[in-house]
Amino acid sequence: MYPIATTTVGSGGASSITFSSIPQNFTHLQLRFFARSTGNGAGGNMSVNYNGDGGNNYTWHNVGGDGGSAFSASIGASNTSANFGWNAGNNQTSGVFGVGIVDILDYTNTNKYKVSRSLNGIDNNGSGLTGIWSGLWLSTAAITSIYVNVNGFAQYSTVQLYGITTA
Repeated sequence: MYPIATTTVGSGGASSITFSSIPQNFTHLQLRFFARSTGNGAGGNMSVNYNGDGGNNYTWHNVGGDGGSAFSASIGASNTSANFGWNAGNNQTSGVFGVGIVDILDYTNTNKYKVSRSLNGIDNNGSGLTGIWSGLWLSTAAITSIYVNVNGFAQYSTVQLYGITTA
């Protein structure tokens, strides 16, 4: 695993985070995030777009729980982004952040659609959410840039990009 880039949000917050000019010499990519939304409510889903594609070319599924009940969701192939995790927002305790790891598989393979999987959670002093997510970008293009959004990133949010090689 090799670090490619890290973005830590400063005092003014950030509307989004973009990783561009992603090297094409790895087998997979991994995003790691520690994030809080500036949006109202419970935050929002972390979402991603690849190569500037904001069209209806994404689908995602999740299974999760909140300690009291389990739930699932799926979005058909007409979404404008792939979601891969929950984040704390303004109605949660100050200093609470969502965390997650996202694997983006075979990102340079031009013979198949791009698949992601993630594990994510939030602990809000005894209440929270945890979940497993899968995403699909309906494109065979190699991924060269990743746009990450969560309804605005709060200060201290961090997103890291790693490259993974296989033997």
